[in-house]
Amino acid sequence: MSTTTVVTGVIGSDCHVVGTTLLRYAFEKAGFKVVGLGACVSQEEFINAAVETNAGAILVSSIYGHAPIDCEGLRQKCQEAGLGKILLYVGGLLSTSEEDWKDTESKFKALGFDRVYPPSTLPAVAIADIRNDLALN
Repeated sequence: MSTTTVVTGVIGSDCHVVGTTLLRYAFEKAGFKVVGLGACVSQEEFINAAVETNAGAILVSSIYGHAPIDCEGLRQKCQEAGLGKILLYVGGLLSTSEEDWKDTESKFKALGFDRVYPPSTLPAVAIADIRNDLALN
C-alpha cells in the first residue's frame, strides 16, 4: 500500500500554527506523508503543493475567524487545477460570530469542503475520517 499524502497549513493571514502542528504530528504518526506549509498560506500554495505531491487531501486550519473569506473559491480553484476529487477538510475557530455550529458547518459545506471540524476536535477524528473517505481501512 502506498503512503497517502496530505497537505496542511493555516490559510490566509492567520498565523496561529499550534493546530496545524498537532495535525502534522498526528498524521505522520498515523502513517501519512504530510506536506506542512505553515502559517499565512494562500489558496494557490495549498493547490500547488497538492498538485506537486499528488495529495489525497488538503487540511485547512484557521483560528482567527476569517476562514469564510479565506476559503471562498478554494474548491473551484482545485477543480481548475485538475484536483476536482481532492478531499477538502477545514477546522478551527472558523467564524468571528457566535453562530450555531450547524450554520458554520453548512457554510463551509456550501464552499465545497467535505469535512468541517469545530474547535478542539481531536486529530484522531480527522485521521479516521480521511481513512474512511479515501477507503484506506
